[in-house]
Amino acid sequence: MSDLAAELDFALSLADAADAVTLPRFAARNFTVDLKANQTEVTEVDRGTETVIMDIIRTQRPHHAWYGEEHGSSDDAETSEYTWVIDPIDGTSNFVRGVPVWATLIGLVHRDMGPVLGVVSAPAMQTRWWGVLEDGAYCNGHPISVSNVASLSEAHLSITANDLWDKIGKTQHIDNVTRAAKRVRGFGDFWQHMLVAQGAVDVAVDAVGLEPYDIAALIPIVQAAGGRLTNRKGVVDWRANTAISSNGAFHDDVIAMLTA
Repeated sequence: MSDLAAELDFALSLADAADAVTLPRFAARNFTVDLKANQTEVTEVDRGTETVIMDIIRTQRPHHAWYGEEHGSSDDAETSEYTWVIDPIDGTSNFVRGVPVWATLIGLVHRDMGPVLGVVSAPAMQTRWWGVLEDGAYCNGHPISVSNVASLSEAHLSITANDLWDKIGKTQHIDNVTRAAKRVRGFGDFWQHMLVAQGAVDVAVDAVGLEPYDIAALIPIVQAAGGRLTNRKGVVDWRANTAISSNGAFHDDVIAMLTA
């Protein structure tokens, strides 16, 4: 593998470049909003931020592939040793409404090992998380780790129970997990998984319908913090459409409840 310390520095520089685009536009509220074919919101800031990031990757990492939410992937995304996976603004609906809970997600995926590095930059929250496998996870430069809560009955749970959970026949399963936890909140998007990584929340069940760029950056951070992030069947898969993160102590119990 290449020097991941150097790649982390590069990823943090990409986050700096993204923040320089997103935060002023968020503050000024001067952007247009469109709907994609799937009826999710997208702004010119999403597209412009991804363009800035991809231009830097193409210039400074020409031997790496790239894959983004707004502009698709490079031709070598399936064969390159490393691929940068970018979500320019995770939480676009929040961005549009003036809610500060949104972030740029930057993940580095190795062809054989999967996601090995992640950066989540939320400038309106003045918070940035990052993690590298086998080298720890951090929030604003301070080491973070998952909680030591040992059972779901004592756990704080964040859950995003969208209608697609109902469409796959899992509403009752979601209700069972909710009733089993000590306390339930809905922090949503990237934030709930970062709260798991820093030990403030013990388990997070995301919406159904995620995309790879929603997940790739999160996996290394949660894992480097000592936790687990899998799909709803318990498999680590950055290409999945679901994401369940936890401190690891009762992860299998949650998965069993969701798949029963």
